[in-house]
Amino acid sequence: MANGYGKIFKDGVFFNNPTFVQLLGLCPTLAVTTSVFNGIGMGLSVTFVLIFSNLFISLLRKFIPQNIRIAAYVVIIAGFVTVVDLVIKAFFPELSSSLGLFIPLIVVNCVILARAESFASKNPPFPSVVDGLANGIGVTLALTVISAIREFTGNGTLLGFPVTPETFSPAVIMILPSGGFLVLGFVIAAVQFVQRKRRADR
Repeated sequence: MANGYGKIFKDGVFFNNPTFVQLLGLCPTLAVTTSVFNGIGMGLSVTFVLIFSNLFISLLRKFIPQNIRIAAYVVIIAGFVTVVDLVIKAFFPELSSSLGLFIPLIVVNCVILARAESFASKNPPFPSVVDGLANGIGVTLALTVISAIREFTGNGTLLGFPVTPETFSPAVIMILPSGGFLVLGFVIAAVQFVQRKRRADR
């Protein structure tokens, strides 16, 4: 069983990463990754919602009628998104202002709906929690990597702190939407290269 949980975890974080491999949830990925602070904040929010929506959907999977399952999933997910949104507004107003509508839009994030439909609705609670945690970490890792590259090259900072010499000239395009597409494309290409090399070496 431990090996099974290990596989679930590795798939969610690395081998089947929702962002870099499945290419899910790319809209918020491109929109919020202008700073590491935003990337981590969004990633942790998604992780919280993934864990608890997976848990509750798994617990209720035998009671949810098949023909209304998607609507039921959205209601469950919306409840946890509301909790996250209110907590961020109360304790992290700056983050709430930066992320704006992208926190409420977690309700329709295809990563969360995909895990609900493909895993939580078919598996017991504990594996579903592990799956939610793994995929949440995978999303957070992806957002952090992309936002770190964009913030460093576009502003010369990390987490808002200057990390480059005064002579450094930031590439402003990197914090614009076009820069998000460029960074995402290069990172996905690098991940695909590593994955193919790994499969070839087996």
